[in-house]
Amino acid sequence: MVLALNDLLFEPEENWREEAACSGSDNDFFFPVGEDESAIAPAKAICAVCPVRDECLQYALATNQSEGVWGGLSGPERRRLRRRLRDRQRRAS
Repeated sequence: MVLALNDLLFEPEENWREEAACSGSDNDFFFPVGEDESAIAPAKAICAVCPVRDECLQYALATNQSEGVWGGLSGPERRRLRRRLRDRQRRAS
């Protein structure tokens, strides 16, 4: 998957959430109290086998989700990804 900031303005398929491996899972897995690796490991394990992981991550980036695990990445990991995408876009300009 190649992302660019321009790609973050996308319209996901309506039913991607219904196809998600986490559908019906306890939200506490995806929004743990702490963001250390042991707290987010259960969510990442579910994301690892999810058929719509990319759509989920793109949604989280496009809507600036700052908390929780989305598309297999925690909030801090998504912030780092956003910075890398911005830097890559600036270098390309």
